Parts: sequence; C-alpha cells; structure tokens
Amino acid sequence: MPRRSLLPLAVLAALAALPATAMAQKRPRWPERAIRRDIPMTDMIRRAFAAGTRDSLGTPGPNYWQMWDDYTIRAGLDPATGVVTGHEHVVVQNPSDSVMRVVVLRLDQNLFSPNVPRAEKLPALTTGMQVTSLMFDGQPVDLNPPPRAMFFRRGAARPAPTLAAYDMDQTVATVTLPTPVPAHGSFTLDADWHFTVPAIPPHQRGERMGAWGDSLFQVAQWYPRVAKFDDLRQGGWDTEPYLGTSEFYDNFGRYDVRLVLPAGWVVGAGGVLQDSDRVLTAAERGRLAHALDADATLQVLSSGDFGAGKATAAGDSLVWHFVADTVRDFAWAASDRYQWDVTRAAIPGKGEVPVNILYLPGDSARFVDAGPTVRHALEFYSRLWIPYVYPQLTMVDGPEDGMEYPMFIMSGVGAADHETGHQWWPMTVNTNETWYPFMDEGFNQYMNILSAADREHQAPDLNGLGQAYGRISGDEQEAPMMWDANYGGPLYVFQAYIKPPMMLSMLGGVVGDTAVWKAMQAYAETWRFKSPSPWDFAFSMDHSLHQDLGWFWYYWLFTTDAVDGSISNVRRAGRATIVTVREDGQMPSPVVLGVHFAPTGPRIRPMKNARLVDDSTAVVTWPVDVWFAGSRTFQARLDFGPRKIERIVFDPYCRFPDNDPSDNVWPRSAAPAQAPPRGMRAMFGAPSCGQ
Repeated sequence: MPRRSLLPLAVLAALAALPATAMAQKRPRWPERAIRRDIPMTDMIRRAFAAGTRDSLGTPGPNYWQMWDDYTIRAGLDPATGVVTGHEHVVVQNPSDSVMRVVVLRLDQNLFSPNVPRAEKLPALTTGMQVTSLMFDGQPVDLNPPPRAMFFRRGAARPAPTLAAYDMDQTVATVTLPTPVPAHGSFTLDADWHFTVPAIPPHQRGERMGAWGDSLFQVAQWYPRVAKFDDLRQGGWDTEPYLGTSEFYDNFGRYDVRLVLPAGWVVGAGGVLQDSDRVLTAAERGRLAHALDADATLQVLSSGDFGAGKATAAGDSLVWHFVADTVRDFAWAASDRYQWDVTRAAIPGKGEVPVNILYLPGDSARFVDAGPTVRHALEFYSRLWIPYVYPQLTMVDGPEDGMEYPMFIMSGVGAADHETGHQWWPMTVNTNETWYPFMDEGFNQYMNILSAADREHQAPDLNGLGQAYGRISGDEQEAPMMWDANYGGPLYVFQAYIKPPMMLSMLGGVVGDTAVWKAMQAYAETWRFKSPSPWDFAFSMDHSLHQDLGWFWYYWLFTTDAVDGSISNVRRAGRATIVTVREDGQMPSPVVLGVHFAPTGPRIRPMKNARLVDDSTAVVTWPVDVWFAGSRTFQARLDFGPRKIERIVFDPYCRFPDNDPSDNVWPRSAAPAQAPPRGMRAMFGAPSCGQ
C-alpha cells in the first residue's frame, strides 16, 4: 500500500477511538429537511424589477409598457382550391426604452411544411406560408438573402446588417434592420402572402384549423404576425418556435379585416361585423334585431336557406368586414352549409351581448345545447372573475373542436365551457401560453370545475384534487410547471391542464376557496389587457391574501415535490391527546386534523385553533410555519375535554399531495374506503374525499 494512504487511516483510527459523546459534540446539527420559503428570481424578472416595469406587489410597475399592433388585412378564400390569399398592413409601436435591431415574425402556417420541427404528427401537410412580398417602412425586404456568416475572424469588422428576412420557411423568421427602430418609435410592415388550408380527413381533429372538403373552412394562425416584444425576454423578442402542441404569446392590437368569399358563404369571426346590410339578407337582419330580447336561442339561418340570396345577399362575391379592438389575435371560419343560431348573455355592468353559433345541419345534435352552455359560461365567469370585456362571441363547427381566439371559439358543446373560459385567460389576461401554460389551460380547468357545479346548482367540490397530486409526484417524466411547455415531455397535458387545479385545491385548503377566488379576481382586474408573468401572479395573490406564500409557490411551481403526510403516533398525556404528524415529502403544509368524537358524552371543550363542524366533529389547524425549523414531525396537542376521540384524520379535506392517504387516519382500521371518481373528479384522477 502506498505510504500516502496511511495518514487518512490514522485519522480514521483516532476518530474511532474518541468517546461517542465527543463525536456527538463534533457533529454539526442539520435540520431533517430544509424548507425553502421564497420564490426563485430569475434574471428575467430581476431585470423587470430593476427597470420598474413590475413590482413585488404583483402589479405593473410605474414603467410598465407593452407593444401595440394595428393590422389592416384584406384576404380572400377560394373554396375550390382551399387557398387563402391576403395582403396586410401593420403599424407597430415600440413603447420601450430600447431600440429594435431586428423584427421577429411568426409564420405559423409553416408548421404544416414537411421539413419544420414539430411536437406531434399532423393530420395533413401543405406548402406552408408563402410570403411573396414584404416591405418595412415602405422599403422592400430581401426574402432570399445569402446565408448569414456564423463566425467572424477576431478583430475583423462585422458586415453592416441589410434589410433582409431569414428563416422564412420556419415558424419564426427574423428581419434584420440597417437602421434600428428607436425607443418609443414605430414602424410599418406590408406583406403579400398565401397558403392552403390543410384538408382534414374524416374523423380526425384539425390542428387549430382545417377544411372539410370544399364547403367548410376554419382559418387560424393564418397571417404573418409580429412576434411578442416585452420587458421580460433578453432582447425583447419572444423567439420560441411554434411546435404545434403549445400555444401562443401575442401583442394586443386592433384588427380591421375584410374577407372576400363567394356569395352564399356565411362567415363567423372574432370581431364585430361592420356591414351586415351588404352581406346579410333583410330577413336575417330582422331576426338578429331580436337576438338580445330574450334568453331563448333564435334561428337566424336554417338548412332551407342555403345559397346566394338566401344565406347571404345576392351577388358573385361579398366582402365581410370585421373589426376587433384590443385583441391579441384574429380567427375566422366560413361555410356554404352553416346554420346560424343566436342567443344572448347578460354581462354585469355591460348588459346583453350576442352569442352566435354556426354549425352544419348534420351536427345539430352536437350543438343543441351550445347556446345555453356558452351563455352560462360567459355569465358565470363574468361574476367569478371580471365582466366579459368583448362585444360578442362566435362559436363555429369544424374539424378543430377545441380551440379559442378572442371573441371566437372552435368547439362542440363538450368543450364549449372550457373554450369560453379562455376569454379570460389568455385573451384578457395575456399570459405566455408557450412558457407557462398553467396560467392559461390550468386556471381554465380549475374554473371549469366551478362552472360545472354552478350549472348543476351545486357547491363546487374541490376536495381530493390536491391530495391526488401525491400519486404523480416523483415521476421522472413530469416537468415542473415553470418548465417551458415546448419541452414539457410526455406529461405535458398533466403539467399544463391537470396539475394547476390540484395546486389551487391545496391553496384553498390553506386560505379558503372563496379567498382564492377573490384574490384571482383582483389579479384578473390588475392584469386586464396586460401580460403578467408567474411572479406577477404569485406576488399578486400574496398581496391580496395578506400572506407570504413563497413556500407554497416554490414547491408547486418550481419543483415536483409533495407533502406525503401521515399520523405516526397518538398517545394520551394527562387530559390531552398528543398526535404525532409526520411529513416525509419536501413540501410543507399546514397541520389540519379532523377529530371525530363519540356521538354522545360530555360537552366538547373549545380549542383556540379549532372549528366545530357539528356536535361530534372538529377541525383543528396549525399554520405551515410549524415545519419551517426543519423537523419532519410535529406534536399536535388536542384538549377537547373528556369526550372520547374515536378517529383522527390528517388533511380531512384531502387538499395536500399524498402518495398514500391510508396512513393519514388513526386508528388505521378507521381508514375510509375511497369512493370511485365521479364527474369532473374523474378527469383529474381524484377520489371523493372521506373526512
């Protein structure tokens, strides 16, 4: 053995000879687990705080700004070929204190091109977006420049940028500018383009759009868009690719859109129709005049009214003119076979707004309850959050049966409540769906539970959802909710849709469900027509709830940890009962015990932190900070007097993530059988909660 190894052995021998008490004195005392109590602050949000565009109250800072785009689009559809041809003029404001050295464009139709990265198989392929002309401030942009040099010799001068567009065959393109757009300046873009609407085979779902034969077209992601430019991203521009699964992050703006189609084709769109007297018949206009008179669903156009002069005004072609103000996108649909129903929704503080339902005669069964479903959603979410901000809503039939745009949803009745809910997030509260889908899909799934209960005239039951997360926590395939959803992996749907209601279920278990709703209402009002980040949401909720919930947001948003609580021991100590609660997970929680007494006996003595549910049940709560010192066990002292305690349940409302709820009950033989899933609960895999 080499001599250099003898010294460590000698040291080990000396340590082994020390008395055990001496070893104990030398060993540092570490907490059993370290509880993180703050939210990680990335460079992105630190820059925003330093710039004063956002603040720690979860509100827009004094220097908050956001870009605004004004689109004027004229486009036409040729039903025989499925080709949409258009021209657009865009005026873009740069309200920031930074210059723009490039302009980033989104060409979403290129997702359908054969050689573009995508996250899933598509139902059809096309030639993508064909931009034939692009002008920047009236100057032509080179659409076929030579490749950009990747490397430069050290010390050599870099070539001056030219007015050129790169990656026009991808979903994200870049226009280089010889002269930057100044801070607080503006620029214009003009583009000519065309593409083929993907033809969707029977019984397949469209990818946010698509054509059924030559008689129905849903058209979205359909024009060159100026990408989102904000105060968060390094360089300002959002350059995440569109891979198909994850959704979008857009600027607010105004859209003035004219769509040219053959007479006899009915168009529904995410805007207000400006020239009904030019495209609709007198009979249709007369029926629409009564749309706001009653809650009943009225038929504007039936299957016997197809064709020019019946479904629309007469002529060869008609121009449908729509305007949408303060929206983040625009989509539309057209068919020569659409039936048209209309109803109304009563919006607090606004009054009645029309709801248009366009569907094929063969799909009447799928749309029979569409009007009442959408009406209920608009009215319920207007009361729950903030009043619906737009002047109308249109719902259309087609191959995509679950997608949303401002004032416009593609859906059957099954997804109508969900897609209508998106009018709040992200259409009004403009979140980044690509990076943080939990702020969009997840919040929507949560409020859909509340809406479903309200439709049935029942109180919502959120018990069980939070606890159910314990069965997923620890799966290596799960990405944290703060993970970019483009790379969310095989559990993307869980990350985006299913986990957020579980998180909000636990939050309700901490602060109360009604407090959660009021805080989210304040958040929605604060960020109405603005673009919040997850930090803004968390800080806004903390401010409204008057609590520092950094521990909660850290574990739910940035980790995949769980609580994994249990009752490890129960013993008598004089007149008191001592319950040892253990948490084996990293996520802490309040200690909430449901205490069930014998049905008869002496009066139950009140405890300071207890609430009597009835004459034989109490719920006792200790705050989450009992764990902050780092222990894994907590001694809960119960002193209700001599009344016999028959059963104790940790987390009686099943709100805290737990892999094995059976050890939450004392005595173990009293563990309740879990009821089978029911209703919305089945979607989340959450059992009914036995208290």
